[in-house]
Amino acid sequence: MEASSFGTKAFHPVAKDVNILFDELEAVNSPCKDDDSLLHPGNLTSTSDDASRLEAAGEIVREKTKSNGLYFRDGKCRIDYILVYRKSNPQTEKREVFERNIRAEGLQMEKESSLINSDIIFVKLHAPWEVLGRYAEQMNVRMPFRRKIYYLPRRYKFMSRIDKQISRFRRWLPKKPMRLDKETLPDLEENDCYTAPFSQQRIHHFIIHNKDTFFNNATRSRIVHHILQRIKYEEGKNKIGLNRLLTNGSYEAAFPLHEGSYRSKNSIRTHGAENHRHLLYECWASWGVWYKYQPLDLVRRYFGEKIGLYFAWLGWYTGMLFPAAFIGLFVFLYGIITLDHCQVSKEVCQATDIIMCPVCDKYCPFMRLSDSCIYAKVTHLFDNGATVFFAVFMAVWATVFLEFWKRRRAVIAYDWDLIDWEEEEEEIRPQFEAKYSKKERMNPISGKPEPYQAFADKCSRLIVSASGIFFMICVVIAAVFGIVIYRVVTVSTFAAFKWALIRNNSQVATTGTAVCINFCIIMLLNVLYEKVALLLTNLEQPRTESEWENSFTLKMFLFQFVNLNSSTFYIAFFLGRFTGHPGAYLRLINRWRLEECHPSGCLIDLCMQMGIIMVLKQTWNNFMELGYPLIQNWWTRRKLRQEHGPDRKISFPQWEKDYNLQPMNAYGLFDEYLEMILQFGFTTIFVAAFPLAPLLALLNNIIEIRLDAYKFVTQWRRPLASRAKDIGIWYGILEGIGILSVITNAFVIAITSDFIPRLVYAYKYGPCAGQGEAGQKCMVGYVNASLSVFRISDFENRSEPESDGSEFSGTPLKYCRYRDYRDPPHSLVPYGYTLQFWHVLAARLAFIIVFEHLVFCIKHLISYLIPDLPKDLRDRMRREKYLIQEMMYEAELERLQKERKERKKNGKAHHNEWP
Repeated sequence: MEASSFGTKAFHPVAKDVNILFDELEAVNSPCKDDDSLLHPGNLTSTSDDASRLEAAGEIVREKTKSNGLYFRDGKCRIDYILVYRKSNPQTEKREVFERNIRAEGLQMEKESSLINSDIIFVKLHAPWEVLGRYAEQMNVRMPFRRKIYYLPRRYKFMSRIDKQISRFRRWLPKKPMRLDKETLPDLEENDCYTAPFSQQRIHHFIIHNKDTFFNNATRSRIVHHILQRIKYEEGKNKIGLNRLLTNGSYEAAFPLHEGSYRSKNSIRTHGAENHRHLLYECWASWGVWYKYQPLDLVRRYFGEKIGLYFAWLGWYTGMLFPAAFIGLFVFLYGIITLDHCQVSKEVCQATDIIMCPVCDKYCPFMRLSDSCIYAKVTHLFDNGATVFFAVFMAVWATVFLEFWKRRRAVIAYDWDLIDWEEEEEEIRPQFEAKYSKKERMNPISGKPEPYQAFADKCSRLIVSASGIFFMICVVIAAVFGIVIYRVVTVSTFAAFKWALIRNNSQVATTGTAVCINFCIIMLLNVLYEKVALLLTNLEQPRTESEWENSFTLKMFLFQFVNLNSSTFYIAFFLGRFTGHPGAYLRLINRWRLEECHPSGCLIDLCMQMGIIMVLKQTWNNFMELGYPLIQNWWTRRKLRQEHGPDRKISFPQWEKDYNLQPMNAYGLFDEYLEMILQFGFTTIFVAAFPLAPLLALLNNIIEIRLDAYKFVTQWRRPLASRAKDIGIWYGILEGIGILSVITNAFVIAITSDFIPRLVYAYKYGPCAGQGEAGQKCMVGYVNASLSVFRISDFENRSEPESDGSEFSGTPLKYCRYRDYRDPPHSLVPYGYTLQFWHVLAARLAFIIVFEHLVFCIKHLISYLIPDLPKDLRDRMRREKYLIQEMMYEAELERLQKERKERKKNGKAHHNEWP
């Protein structure tokens, strides 16, 4: 009741302060103007009634941009969309029909030939006000109609005291260094206004200072694109749409224009921004603002909600990486601090009298355990007491990240009017229509006949597609098997190498070269996977574009994920696990002996795999994302300079400049999302083995945001402003990766690392057995207890080393040691498993079960406790619905009262009028 009464009282002055600057007749007949007046300093974006100042600023900006190719030849009508074709293209009849129907829809058109190539023709399109209004009403475009009423909720005294203490503390800190200067950014008034679907009958409800600035450029382009998608190019019920003309080559390109140059001779602080593109470059894509928050409202205004949501998600993900990177760095530093106190690494470094068995056949020599001292210390940096805590933390972090992103997305969806937005019924893909045009059935939504795919045909295509996916996964496994054979063969080769540096570090050299070769195979297979995914997706014949996109996304993610992580899974869970023991080694094809772990453990191999793949992959992706369009655009400019002189480019109109830029990826934001999702997998799945992964991801993403921004603003044509409510199918993939990360980290800690064997030794077999302690003093003797004894005379002939080990003690060695829990050769069952082996195995299985159940319980508890919608946002939404009803009623009442007064003046009052 309090909120309702307050809303009713607060509404009345707001409703009376709104001034409509033109009526419906003026809306039809006024000329076109640029909306860049919103960008200049001052109160140009406020809802004041100073229309003359807005008109004057609009005239100035229009004169500036008239010569830049943003208008028709008359300098009045703004170019809303560009079509490009070649005169030599044979599809002339289709284009003529299409363009004739474009004019019939009310769009205005002009044509210009290219200054570079007279064969290239640019078709400039402009949508007049009456066309924009008609289609905006059909598309339910939401437009601002009243300023929002903000109110402060009631606060408890305790919370107000906390706020006072926080504000006192903030006085000592810099004042919001990460926020952008408010004087630089325009005040986007649509974010501070209540919105409603546009209606020409209720045009008097909306805040309209200038009809040319009412619909911004992105909205105008989206409306024009919507019209072009529904125009016929041939006689027939299904021969419609610009996409099909682009597919069959009738048009070469179709794009909205950028709003001018992204550079200016004048400073943005003194002269203001020339246009939104210039503003985005200075405040978003420039490297000097890498530490600033992103101007998401401006990104959304220029590029649309779909791209705005991507950058909002990327910024949120990057911000959430800060605590993960800090804790991961702390785990790494904890390993450095406790390195000198680690009993295990001490024993390894002091074990000069322990001789280890050769790690390969014949050419590998015997070696002292102390020779692996450095590797034992490096392993401790990643495998220490804080690793388990970090694994639990990252599993919880992934859940918190996803849950709070849902809340953040809800706030963004509310601010951008996406809460009640639903996609309209999608059009059928041209390929689907051509394939199944002979079979039709009634669409239950539209009530119109449409092509129909039989259930048997759909199932058979899905089975073939699934078989193709399975085959490609087998190709990946074969590639991993080839890397395994390479590792097995090259260990012996490097062990017999002439250079002592390589010969003494044969295992590290093998791992490093294998990872680099694996990376090259990954990059080569990625090219193949894209073609296979396209082939299989087209073979399935999805009905709509969204179904095609979801199917293609799943295939590409599955291929890329398996390709990128298969070798990592092999190193984490299979390397050194099934090698047998000296005298009874397991072999591939009864020839090659399987590779063993380093004497200091297998974790060092997993760390190298993670580090090299992550660094190389991210570096390559960043180069390809920015380097490729930069090189392409540079080459185009170079050709123009050679053909037309160095200064010729200055006179090019905007449509010519944009056409020479690179088009956006054919799959939209797919590559950007895929790169980040794969990185998220690296950051969470094997994070127990590589705690620095979040830090590397954070550093990469800080660069990635500016790289993507620079690419969108400067190197790509302006993409069509599309709407979306969320990040789509990628959210489900993120949830799947979060679940997989819990399982993999449990197995990494239990199987790959030595955490469980050390714990079992400390509590069961060490000096502190039975005392309930597990300090460093309890680990005395662990290294000796974890090594088994082998009699050298029991070697197979093909495994017997060339050296007899006399270089260590002057006499041939009789025994050597190896990593395992087996009985000595003189026991009743030589080389059988000891009781300690079964204790360690039971502890590993118990840890996996307890870890998974504990973490999953915490994840579900967190997801239950964190609501998807913030309480204050829920209250704002409910209050907005109430206020909108009141505003509509008050506005309608005010209009009727004005009409009544006018009728009284004219003597045309009716007795039955209301109110």
